[in-house]
Amino acid sequence: MARKGDGLYLRKNTWWLDAIINGQRYQIRLGKNIKRSAAADIAMMKRSAILKGEAGIARKRRDIGFEDAKKAFLEWTKANKRPKTLRSYTQCMDQLEKSFKGMKLSDIHSFLIEKHKQRRASEDAKISANRELTCLKILYNRCVDWKRYEGENPTRKVKKFEESEGKARFLTEEEETRLLAAAKEPLRTIILVGIYTGLRILAEALTLRWDNIDLHRGYLTVEAAYAKGKQTDTLPLNKILMEALAKLKKTAKSEYVFVSRDGKPFKSIRTAFETACRNAKLSDVSPHTLRHTFASRLGMSGTGDRALQVLGRWKEPKMIRRYVHLSEEYLREAVEKIAHNSPTISTTPKTGKTRKSFRAHSSVG
Repeated sequence: MARKGDGLYLRKNTWWLDAIINGQRYQIRLGKNIKRSAAADIAMMKRSAILKGEAGIARKRRDIGFEDAKKAFLEWTKANKRPKTLRSYTQCMDQLEKSFKGMKLSDIHSFLIEKHKQRRASEDAKISANRELTCLKILYNRCVDWKRYEGENPTRKVKKFEESEGKARFLTEEEETRLLAAAKEPLRTIILVGIYTGLRILAEALTLRWDNIDLHRGYLTVEAAYAKGKQTDTLPLNKILMEALAKLKKTAKSEYVFVSRDGKPFKSIRTAFETACRNAKLSDVSPHTLRHTFASRLGMSGTGDRALQVLGRWKEPKMIRRYVHLSEEYLREAVEKIAHNSPTISTTPKTGKTRKSFRAHSSVG
């Protein structure tokens, strides 16, 4: 019998389906001694099963080699993320490629990822291994979204190494004075921006334009394109910072606030900052130490948690504990305040008897 538009045809007393689905031809036996309507119903189920890859003639799942996935992923990162993120992801991908080069994404399973973790642990790079695991997870998700890979994400079954928060470094007032004395402009004002606004130096401070600064009203705006939280925030400026910015603006020759001698915005302050720290005899200090200093001083000034979260621009309140670190001097002053209003036990030298007295002082705080 000739084939009709639905692909059904009868050979002797058996119905068959002859159809092209997703570019591939299928010839499937439907049943013997059945009516055409029944054959049509079976054909419909077969078509559906083929589309789902379940008909005994399974459709080949989409897959991609690791190197091709890496290339596509980094191109996407370059177009959609900040340069700092691209550098970080590139470093992660280079390490991952050492373990998964020449493999398809479907060949990479949790055991192989664990072996990668063990290799990185042997190289004393557990923290880096955690970043690489996160990067690999994002790569799989992107390839799924792009219809380049079908299958599970093997990173879901792999646990990261535990990370200790450690003790974050922040500057004392005396250290701040030494650092500022060792820094030339515009580095000196960049340091002040970090200490008194908490801006992340590379992504937020170095991308500031004069349009973002209102010296008349005393506000600074961080644009969403550069903010870690990806939302525009307006922060107040104190007198110290307003004076420094006003002085810098008098010699401004660019729309950007912080520029080098050729008038181009800084891409990094690493070398200049390390030199200033060395001349100030400061150790274990990085540009992010400035943000820690900002948060710690807010905490020590008695700023409430809600105000601290807003000024620090953290989405989660728990981040406050990570960034606020109180100095030993502040903690010592806190416990000394208790002594001022506490009853004391003293012994009289003549009788040897104890007497209890209460020293009256002004209320604490």
